[in-house]
Amino acid sequence: MASIHIDGSPKTPTVSFDESTGQLELKGRSIPENSIEFYKPLIDWIDKYARDPKPRTSLRVQLEYFNTSSSKCILDLFKKLELVRSSGNEVTVLWHYEQDDEDMLEAGEDYQAIINIPFKMIQIEEVDGTK
Repeated sequence: MASIHIDGSPKTPTVSFDESTGQLELKGRSIPENSIEFYKPLIDWIDKYARDPKPRTSLRVQLEYFNTSSSKCILDLFKKLELVRSSGNEVTVLWHYEQDDEDMLEAGEDYQAIINIPFKMIQIEEVDGTK
């Protein structure tokens, strides 16, 4: 099984899913024209990964914005990771949000409330250097 690396664009996040380390990452903006088309290979990848996962898997989510259709697809990713966790493996979601971005913090808390995976909320400083 190969790792997935997708360079981000103004509408799609950078994706790095490394099967050899169990380190998964979504970073950037997620407003693709067709969210299902963009996320389906990622969901399929986690499905395959779940058959032989690493003892520890972490998904680092550092999105500055995502649209409604992306939020459903991200939920589907989390549900696949729940399967990895239910088979006795450690799974953690590292949810990054900017200090003044309450919407992104609330989105992470909403996911945390409905998904049976431990979340770590990680506040990041703004990257434009103003703070």
